[in-house]
Amino acid sequence: MFGIVRPCTHRLTEGLRTEWMAHLCGLCLALRADHGQFARVVTNYDGLIVSVLTEAQTGLVDGGRRTAGPCPLRQMRTAPVARGEGARLAAAVSLVLASAKVRDHVADRDGLLARRPVAAAARRVARSWDRAGARTGRAVGFDTAVLVDAVDRQAGVESLAGPGTPLLVVTEPTETATAAAFAHTAVLAGRPGNVEPLAEAGRLFGRLAHLLDAVEDREADAASGAWNPLTATGTPLTEARRLADDALHGIRLALRDAEFVNGRLVHVLLAHELRVSVDRAFGTTTCAHGTGAPGGTQHQAGAHQPGPYQPGPYGPGPVPGNPYAPGPGGPGGPLPPEPPNRRRGLVAGCAVWMGLACTCQLCCGTYEDPWSRERREGSCSNCDCSGCGDCCSCCNCGDGEGDGSCCDGCDCGCDCGC
Repeated sequence: MFGIVRPCTHRLTEGLRTEWMAHLCGLCLALRADHGQFARVVTNYDGLIVSVLTEAQTGLVDGGRRTAGPCPLRQMRTAPVARGEGARLAAAVSLVLASAKVRDHVADRDGLLARRPVAAAARRVARSWDRAGARTGRAVGFDTAVLVDAVDRQAGVESLAGPGTPLLVVTEPTETATAAAFAHTAVLAGRPGNVEPLAEAGRLFGRLAHLLDAVEDREADAASGAWNPLTATGTPLTEARRLADDALHGIRLALRDAEFVNGRLVHVLLAHELRVSVDRAFGTTTCAHGTGAPGGTQHQAGAHQPGPYQPGPYGPGPVPGNPYAPGPGGPGGPLPPEPPNRRRGLVAGCAVWMGLACTCQLCCGTYEDPWSRERREGSCSNCDCSGCGDCCSCCNCGDGEGDGSCCDGCDCGCDCGC
């Protein structure tokens, strides 16, 4: 899955976590229902925001949830999932977003896409997703042509950009596309007064998505020689950060002008989680999850470092491989038993890997390594939390009593009215 808003479950209350998963699973199942199993690979975190926005304006209506069957992503448990026009609009947007991402990788000749047969096949898949997104968009009254046009214009804008070109000229096509998608949620919800503020929030969200993608890919693009908007326009990271912070502030102001029946999850995702995404992209994320305790870790700028009490070469506890340390392998201690060779062969390991991939356990959940049999955590379980505290408890974001728009007395760093 891809997207810039990837909330750590430690920061969400139980109610908000269930609601967020309902929209994520609803998007996935809407893709399967309308376009088949393969379309589920385009499920992404940013697309579900469209579903969240729609329900936030209408409230939970009759038929807005259904119970889905067991799924490996939910550890084979059933769960309530979102359904309706919001989920279908999210599916249409996700298909076009995925198509754009594939075309971008083809243009950059990334990996296997540098080979012509693979690139040709990828282009065919992208075109099919464009058509599928258009069909679903028409079903909910949304013309995806504005999204496709933005994707097509992006290449031309990038070819004309050079040193001194304002960065916002490059981000404009993405801004236009996301503004249209956000604004249409107000149309689906029957709230015409929300069209303008949500279009503004969508425009700034698109700017952030483009900026953060450029920041995160900057070093890799420089190494591979791929086009990067920051490098091409000569924009320093300080200016990119200023633009990102301005976009964050503008999104919060725009959301304040919109009317929601229940805006708690919208507030958490677009007011707080976006801030975490910006900090993560610019390397200013600090995780307090597990710090201050023996064996805790801290990570700054995405790099994991030993915590102050974690055993290491100069910390308490035996040093691995020290022949003079007490215990196994040291004086007075028995030698550790030789572990049996439980590794799988190449063919058996590949077969297990295919099974894990097809059931999505490589993404989420705990699984056994196909070859070494070591226990591993799926990528969805990696915590990138910044503080992990319930920073919004003071503004009723998650207790079901407030809309999260006041934050009176909150010191969580949110400028949405604190």
